[in-house]
Amino acid sequence: MLMVNELMRIGVVTSHIPVARINEYITKDTILNKLRIMNHSLLGDFGIRRPRIAVLGLNPHSGDNGVIGDEEIREIIPAITSARDEGIMAFGPFSADGFFGAATYTKYDGILAMYHDQGLVPFKALTVEGGVNYTAGLSIVRTSPAHGTGYDITGKNEASPDSFRKAVYLACDIFRNRMQYREITANPLEPLDLSEL
Repeated sequence: MLMVNELMRIGVVTSHIPVARINEYITKDTILNKLRIMNHSLLGDFGIRRPRIAVLGLNPHSGDNGVIGDEEIREIIPAITSARDEGIMAFGPFSADGFFGAATYTKYDGILAMYHDQGLVPFKALTVEGGVNYTAGLSIVRTSPAHGTGYDITGKNEASPDSFRKAVYLACDIFRNRMQYREITANPLEPLDLSEL
């Protein structure tokens, strides 16, 4: 799940699980896999050539060097280091409150939050009407309005078409970006063997 609006693109490591169990799912391998998917999507689906991805910490103050939790030290920082070794421009971990409070999110092409509310609360607080839910990593393009189905307002003449419209437009943009990405990466140049010169 990648939530997209004009301000940010934010994904989550975990999705719909109880808060009490989040830390069980915060592993180096899971985070690294999400970073790979996000990086690939930012390149091919959004046409960003050198995407910068911010990674949020799990604990308050990103664990404060292990004082408030050690998931940052044990899992998150090693995942960021491995991502960088693969050429992914990942940065962090950032403390979520300061990251959003100081508008640091404007400096990154993608944000990886550790859990649902850590990422979706600021996303929806800043702009829910124009938000889009995009599923990155699929062979097909799948978008939907960020607010979900809205069954509670069905037939009440309260729904706004903005998010649906943006979901359709984003799907079209991603389709075009994928076609362009395939074209420009179809025949890469072979590395030059300098020893033959």
